[in-house]
Amino acid sequence: MKNVIAAGLFAAGLIPGVAVGDEHPVVVELYTSQGCSSCPPADELLAQLANRDDVIPLSLHVDYWDYIGWKDVFADPAYTARQKAYARAAGHRTIYTPQMIVGGVDNVVGYKPMMLADFIDTHQETPEKVELALSRVDGNAVIRAEAPEGGAGTMIVQLVRYLPSQTVEIERGENAGKTITYHNIVTDWRVVAQWDGMEPLWLEIPIEGPEPVVALVQASGNGAILGAARLR
Repeated sequence: MKNVIAAGLFAAGLIPGVAVGDEHPVVVELYTSQGCSSCPPADELLAQLANRDDVIPLSLHVDYWDYIGWKDVFADPAYTARQKAYARAAGHRTIYTPQMIVGGVDNVVGYKPMMLADFIDTHQETPEKVELALSRVDGNAVIRAEAPEGGAGTMIVQLVRYLPSQTVEIERGENAGKTITYHNIVTDWRVVAQWDGMEPLWLEIPIEGPEPVVALVQASGNGAILGAARLR
């Protein structure tokens, strides 16, 4: 019954206090490292996106530069694995920092703000395949999703948490002596369901803490991001 009710609320736009994918936010994933001297300009570029409602910028710190003298305090091998999965999906043999993935599809290697802006514009002009809503209810993240055109193969539903900002004094490595404020730092990225889109989806996922929450629906195999919603 919940799925039927959710479908009607989507159509009428009557779900109060819910982040709905109507804004068509574009997800920008930045793969970065505190040990990478080329990364600070890209980190600042992501910071400039942080207050936009039409973009969900997410900073994923990788661990493969930790060996050169400074261990990134936000690094997680899971984010390195995600970046490698994108490389495999694109047929690339090498991964880079900084690298941005736009909408799960387009790659920006290095500091290229005009290319990034063009990709964001293109994704905003592309209709979303999934209608997605996200709310907090009694300590749970409630995810509601519909695929109006029916199933699009296997889709992966993911829940992301991030810190809005944190400042780090880097003592060693390529950025030694710099104090950098990082934004939208991913602290948790997990798969919460697989979905074929044939029926509306309703999920309740326990969450803790006040940090922002992002829900994503992505084509399997690190494909296109088909829908996204955020609660700051």
